[in-house]
Amino acid sequence: MNTQLKNTSKLLSFLLRHQPEAIGLTLDSQGWANIDELIACAVAHKKTISREAIVQAVAQNDKQRFTLSRDGEFIRANQGHSIKVDLQLLPVTPPDILYHGTASRFMPSIETQGILPSGRHHVHLSADRHTAFEVGKRHGQVVILTVFAGQMSEAGIEFFQSENGVWLTSRVAPEYYSVVKTET
Repeated sequence: MNTQLKNTSKLLSFLLRHQPEAIGLTLDSQGWANIDELIACAVAHKKTISREAIVQAVAQNDKQRFTLSRDGEFIRANQGHSIKVDLQLLPVTPPDILYHGTASRFMPSIETQGILPSGRHHVHLSADRHTAFEVGKRHGQVVILTVFAGQMSEAGIEFFQSENGVWLTSRVAPEYYSVVKTET
Protein backbone atom coordinates (compact mmCIF):
# COMPACT_ATOMS: atom_id res chain seq x y z
CA MET A 1 0.00 0.00 0.00
CA ASN A 2 1.49 3.35 -1.00
CA THR A 3 1.93 6.14 1.55
CA GLN A 4 -0.91 8.33 0.28
CA LEU A 5 -3.36 5.42 0.29
CA LYS A 6 -2.24 4.39 3.78
CA ASN A 7 -2.62 7.95 5.10
CA THR A 8 -6.07 8.29 3.53
CA SER A 9 -7.16 4.97 5.04
CA LYS A 10 -5.89 5.98 8.49
CA LEU A 11 -7.63 9.34 8.29
CA LEU A 12 -10.90 7.71 7.20
CA SER A 13 -10.66 5.14 10.01
CA PHE A 14 -10.10 7.88 12.58
CA LEU A 15 -12.92 10.08 11.32
CA LEU A 16 -15.53 7.45 10.45
CA ARG A 17 -14.94 5.15 13.43
CA HIS A 18 -13.82 7.36 16.27
CA GLN A 19 -13.80 11.17 16.00
CA PRO A 20 -15.69 12.80 13.14
CA GLU A 21 -16.00 15.90 15.31
CA ALA A 22 -12.21 16.39 15.07
CA ILE A 23 -12.87 18.13 11.74
CA GLY A 24 -16.49 19.14 12.34
CA LEU A 25 -17.89 16.22 10.35
CA THR A 26 -21.36 14.88 11.10
CA LEU A 27 -22.28 11.24 10.55
CA ASP A 28 -25.87 10.09 10.30
CA SER A 29 -27.24 7.52 12.78
CA GLN A 30 -25.95 4.64 10.62
CA GLY A 31 -22.43 6.07 10.38
CA TRP A 32 -22.67 7.50 6.85
CA ALA A 33 -20.78 10.68 5.96
CA ASN A 34 -21.40 12.78 2.87
CA ILE A 35 -18.15 12.63 0.90
CA ASP A 36 -18.30 16.27 -0.23
CA GLU A 37 -18.82 17.37 3.40
CA LEU A 38 -15.98 15.10 4.55
CA ILE A 39 -13.61 16.64 1.99
CA ALA A 40 -14.69 20.22 2.84
CA CYS A 41 -14.30 19.64 6.59
CA ALA A 42 -10.91 17.96 6.11
CA VAL A 43 -9.61 20.77 3.90
CA ALA A 44 -10.87 23.35 6.44
CA HIS A 45 -8.74 21.53 9.04
CA LYS A 46 -5.68 21.40 6.78
CA LYS A 47 -6.04 17.71 5.90
CA THR A 48 -5.44 16.83 2.28
CA ILE A 49 -7.97 14.39 0.85
CA SER A 50 -9.78 14.03 -2.47
CA ARG A 51 -12.73 12.04 -3.78
CA GLU A 52 -10.33 9.99 -5.90
CA ALA A 53 -8.20 9.13 -2.84
CA ILE A 54 -11.34 8.13 -0.90
CA VAL A 55 -12.61 5.90 -3.71
CA GLN A 56 -9.16 4.33 -4.06
CA ALA A 57 -8.93 3.73 -0.28
CA VAL A 58 -12.31 1.98 -0.33
CA ALA A 59 -11.41 -0.17 -3.33
CA GLN A 60 -7.86 -1.07 -2.30
CA ASN A 61 -8.09 -1.40 1.48
CA ASP A 62 -7.03 -4.99 2.14
CA LYS A 63 -9.41 -5.24 5.10
CA GLN A 64 -12.33 -3.64 3.23
CA ARG A 65 -12.91 -1.29 6.16
CA PHE A 66 -15.18 1.10 4.27
CA THR A 67 -18.28 1.04 2.08
CA LEU A 68 -19.52 3.58 -0.43
CA SER A 69 -23.26 4.13 -0.87
CA ARG A 70 -24.76 2.90 -4.13
CA ASP A 71 -24.85 6.45 -5.50
CA GLY A 72 -21.21 7.05 -4.46
CA GLU A 73 -22.11 10.13 -2.42
CA PHE A 74 -21.62 8.67 1.07
CA ILE A 75 -19.03 6.57 2.90
CA ARG A 76 -19.00 4.69 6.20
CA ALA A 77 -16.78 2.33 8.16
CA ASN A 78 -17.94 -1.29 8.18
CA GLN A 79 -17.14 -1.92 11.86
CA GLY A 80 -14.74 -0.96 14.63
CA HIS A 81 -16.60 2.10 15.86
CA SER A 82 -16.02 3.59 19.28
CA ILE A 83 -18.80 6.11 18.61
CA LYS A 84 -22.50 5.34 18.63
CA VAL A 85 -23.76 4.21 15.23
CA ASP A 86 -26.37 1.70 14.13
CA LEU A 87 -24.98 -0.36 11.26
CA GLN A 88 -28.36 -2.10 11.00
CA LEU A 89 -26.75 -5.53 11.13
CA LEU A 90 -29.09 -8.45 11.57
CA PRO A 91 -28.22 -11.43 13.77
CA VAL A 92 -26.61 -14.28 11.82
CA THR A 93 -25.83 -17.86 12.84
CA PRO A 94 -22.03 -18.12 13.01
CA PRO A 95 -19.87 -21.08 12.06
CA ASP A 96 -19.05 -23.44 14.94
CA ILE A 97 -15.53 -22.04 15.28
CA LEU A 98 -14.16 -18.52 14.90
CA TYR A 99 -10.79 -17.04 15.88
CA HIS A 100 -9.56 -14.03 17.79
CA GLY A 101 -6.03 -12.69 17.50
CA THR A 102 -4.63 -10.75 20.42
CA ALA A 103 -1.34 -10.00 22.16
CA SER A 104 0.01 -12.09 25.02
CA ARG A 105 0.03 -9.06 27.33
CA PHE A 106 -3.80 -8.99 27.19
CA MET A 107 -4.19 -12.63 28.26
CA PRO A 108 -4.38 -12.07 32.05
CA SER A 109 -7.41 -9.82 31.54
CA ILE A 110 -8.95 -12.16 28.95
CA GLU A 111 -8.50 -15.15 31.27
CA THR A 112 -10.54 -13.44 34.00
CA GLN A 113 -13.05 -11.33 32.05
CA GLY A 114 -13.22 -12.99 28.65
CA ILE A 115 -12.75 -11.17 25.36
CA LEU A 116 -14.26 -7.70 25.65
CA PRO A 117 -14.91 -5.06 22.96
CA SER A 118 -12.25 -2.73 24.45
CA GLY A 119 -14.01 0.55 23.73
CA ARG A 120 -15.66 -0.61 20.53
CA HIS A 121 -19.21 -1.81 19.99
CA HIS A 122 -18.29 -5.46 19.47
CA VAL A 123 -15.59 -8.07 19.80
CA HIS A 124 -14.11 -8.74 16.34
CA LEU A 125 -13.65 -12.36 15.30
CA SER A 126 -12.14 -13.94 12.20
CA ALA A 127 -13.22 -16.96 10.18
CA ASP A 128 -9.62 -18.19 9.84
CA ARG A 129 -6.41 -18.38 11.87
CA HIS A 130 -4.33 -16.42 9.38
CA THR A 131 -6.55 -13.34 9.66
CA ALA A 132 -6.58 -13.65 13.46
CA PHE A 133 -2.78 -13.82 13.42
CA GLU A 134 -2.55 -10.69 11.23
CA VAL A 135 -4.84 -8.81 13.62
CA GLY A 136 -2.95 -9.98 16.70
CA LYS A 137 0.52 -9.19 15.40
CA ARG A 138 -0.28 -5.47 15.36
CA HIS A 139 -0.27 -5.56 19.16
CA GLY A 140 2.79 -7.67 20.09
CA GLN A 141 3.45 -11.35 20.70
CA VAL A 142 0.46 -13.08 19.11
CA VAL A 143 -1.97 -15.38 20.86
CA ILE A 144 -4.68 -16.95 18.72
CA LEU A 145 -7.84 -18.02 20.49
CA THR A 146 -10.39 -20.51 19.17
CA VAL A 147 -13.86 -19.20 19.89
CA PHE A 148 -16.70 -21.71 20.21
CA ALA A 149 -19.16 -19.52 18.34
CA GLY A 150 -21.63 -22.32 17.65
CA GLN A 151 -21.97 -23.03 21.37
CA MET A 152 -22.35 -19.33 22.10
CA SER A 153 -25.07 -19.02 19.48
CA GLU A 154 -26.90 -22.05 20.91
CA ALA A 155 -26.76 -20.32 24.31
CA GLY A 156 -28.58 -17.33 22.82
CA ILE A 157 -25.62 -15.02 22.26
CA GLU A 158 -26.06 -12.99 19.09
CA PHE A 159 -23.55 -12.72 16.27
CA PHE A 160 -23.43 -10.29 13.38
CA GLN A 161 -21.30 -10.17 10.26
CA SER A 162 -20.10 -6.84 8.94
CA GLU A 163 -20.08 -5.90 5.29
CA ASN A 164 -16.43 -6.97 5.02
CA GLY A 165 -16.90 -10.39 6.63
CA VAL A 166 -15.73 -9.63 10.18
CA TRP A 167 -17.74 -11.54 12.78
CA LEU A 168 -19.03 -9.46 15.68
CA THR A 169 -20.42 -10.28 19.12
CA SER A 170 -20.81 -8.44 22.40
CA ARG A 171 -18.35 -10.49 24.50
CA VAL A 172 -16.72 -13.92 24.61
CA ALA A 173 -16.83 -15.39 28.12
CA PRO A 174 -13.82 -17.51 29.22
CA GLU A 175 -15.77 -20.76 28.87
CA TYR A 176 -16.25 -20.10 25.16
CA TYR A 177 -12.64 -19.96 23.99
CA SER A 178 -9.37 -21.87 24.19
CA VAL A 179 -5.82 -20.87 23.35
CA VAL A 180 -4.84 -22.28 19.98
CA LYS A 181 -1.46 -20.83 19.27
CA THR A 182 1.13 -18.44 20.58
CA GLU A 183 3.58 -16.88 18.12
CA THR A 184 6.47 -14.48 18.39
